[in-house]
Amino acid sequence: MDAVSTAFSALMGREPAGLWSAPGRVNLIGEHTDYNAGLALPIALPHRTYAACAPRGDDLLRVQSLQQDRGIEITIDQIAPDQPGGWAAYVAGVIWAMRAEGIAAPGLDVVVDGQVPLGAGLSSSAALECSVAAAAADLAGTDLMNSAQGRGLLAQCADRAENEIALAPTGGMDQLASMLCQRDHALLLDCRDGRTEQVPFDLGAHELALLVTDTRAEHALVDGQYAQRRRSCEQAARRLGVASLREISRAELAQALAELDDDLLSRRARHVVTEIDRVERAVTALAADDYEGLGELFLASHASLRDDYEVTVKELDLAVETACAAGALGARMTGGGFGGSTIALVPANEADAIAAAVERAFADANLRPPASFMATAGHGARRER
Repeated sequence: MDAVSTAFSALMGREPAGLWSAPGRVNLIGEHTDYNAGLALPIALPHRTYAACAPRGDDLLRVQSLQQDRGIEITIDQIAPDQPGGWAAYVAGVIWAMRAEGIAAPGLDVVVDGQVPLGAGLSSSAALECSVAAAAADLAGTDLMNSAQGRGLLAQCADRAENEIALAPTGGMDQLASMLCQRDHALLLDCRDGRTEQVPFDLGAHELALLVTDTRAEHALVDGQYAQRRRSCEQAARRLGVASLREISRAELAQALAELDDDLLSRRARHVVTEIDRVERAVTALAADDYEGLGELFLASHASLRDDYEVTVKELDLAVETACAAGALGARMTGGGFGGSTIALVPANEADAIAAAVERAFADANLRPPASFMATAGHGARRER
């Protein structure tokens, strides 16, 4: 935290007004359900992005990052789709979206320090957006950070920034998790009506751990795949005459698949409907301390993402298979897929051995070495000082 404040003084020539942070996230279960008005169950990571900020007396936005060589300067009225491009769009887009929502976000000097692994499917972009949204909300003199409703509005602004300015289609789960998650809890998120519920998630009390493995798989040649999955779901919903696939219950799935009469759309719809059901069952399992049942749901989710949604890659599959063979109760890919990370529910005293087994399996397969760490459920965006 001290490094970004010190950098702000050096780069901006004055002291920051404060320091804010927001976390990345791991989604326990509920993948590709958010844009289908479904359910998801994320936790906030301990890894965070820090934003040292100070307001300006004009509409200029100056942004620097400790992870980038060059910053940007842009006036707020110049912000537009893909303007500025690159990583700075996630910052500028937040200020643009807040203004569009009627929030008097000021011009800002911003220096960010991103500690969420990039390209790992852990939502570094949402952490960046939400750290800046929290800062802008406080510096604008609002009380939005003091209520779940206000934080939800800021998450909505962050989601608009990513979709409309950075031009990266997302469903909004990542931003809500970054804003609303609480320590030692998972966030049950209903994407149909925005309702949330804090679900206790303290693995340490049960001598368990959540092992996150960044497979470091390349994301090459998958441009547009996320948008294609989203379009397929929308097409399936139209054919079935429903507003979203959330309207199809698990009991109604067989009839719905018969009505679709299209293999691709059927597989996409089957994943969404069964994944929403798995989220509900995961919450029930947690309430009953049924961690073996939770592990089985992880495995079923991964199989569905692999076979029906077709978003896994060999690195994700290998990490899941190896972790389970080495003693994990269950494992699955997390995030949008086509690379990124896996999570494994493991006995705490075996976590290091399971991580080592995954690393050996990658070496044997001549793949890039993965990076594993244990994640605990952290807290959402906040002012640090």
